[in-house]
Amino acid sequence: MGASLNAGPRPGSPGLRRLWPVSAPTLPSLLASATPDLGWTAEPGAILLIAVLCGLYLPRWWKVRREIGPAKAPVTRLLSFLLGIAFLVLALCSPIDSLAAQSFTFHMSQHILLLDLAPICLIASLNKVLLRPATRRLQALERALGPLMHPAVAVVLYIVMMWAWHVPVAYDAALESDLVHVFEHLCFLGVGLLYWWQLLSPIRPRLGDGVMAPLIYMASTKLGVGILGIALTFAPNPLYRPYEVREQILGFTAIGDQQLGGELMALEQTIVMGVALAILLFRALDRSEREQRRREALEDRAAAGDG
Repeated sequence: MGASLNAGPRPGSPGLRRLWPVSAPTLPSLLASATPDLGWTAEPGAILLIAVLCGLYLPRWWKVRREIGPAKAPVTRLLSFLLGIAFLVLALCSPIDSLAAQSFTFHMSQHILLLDLAPICLIASLNKVLLRPATRRLQALERALGPLMHPAVAVVLYIVMMWAWHVPVAYDAALESDLVHVFEHLCFLGVGLLYWWQLLSPIRPRLGDGVMAPLIYMASTKLGVGILGIALTFAPNPLYRPYEVREQILGFTAIGDQQLGGELMALEQTIVMGVALAILLFRALDRSEREQRRREALEDRAAAGDG
């Protein structure tokens, strides 16, 4: 405890860089950096997707609330849906979409919104009653897909897609081609919906009611994606050519931007999956308590009948 406050590594020293590889931008670098593109976009595909989702969900929520009651269409479900739509707007229409072409970190933020945050909120906005018009079709689709709907397939798709789209050739193609970029977004959103459906499906969670299966499901995903985040964070050189030739924004170099994006990936995975696991644990405990109370009530009735 008697050590000097100046005994630790100085900013910019090798010791500090090993602990925190991203160097903060200096004032001169901030002044010399390119002006960020903060424009909003209105891509027809994104607008159509958001309009279709709103057109399907909002009238159904209102109908259930009016005809069956608020308990089956609570405001919390509506807020979850609106938050999911907000995440889609942020990913596809806000300046994040424009900045993703200039910064790896913003591109990573876009992936997080499409792969995790939007799917979680959209699926959480559903329950059995709200989903009832489509329940049989979804169950028929799951049966038709058979082994492809196994949770292990969702884990593999999630990890493989993350790695595949971060291979420099594929990543650069998504930056340079609008068509490839749209396909990338569809991949992230589609795989995200499949992955989180396994955990949050209001029809029948395919991982059961326990905690161990979801824990293994998410831990294996975290491991596979975490290795990618580490590789990006500690790569000695920039991996993506477009970011090297474009002017830096916010004062970060291409390698500093890449390292920050890798750390963002690892941090988001830890937070989102940790929170999801905690929610599933509380759900499992609640189900266990309700089942215990049900058994006790049956035993009490049986004892009263025998008396």
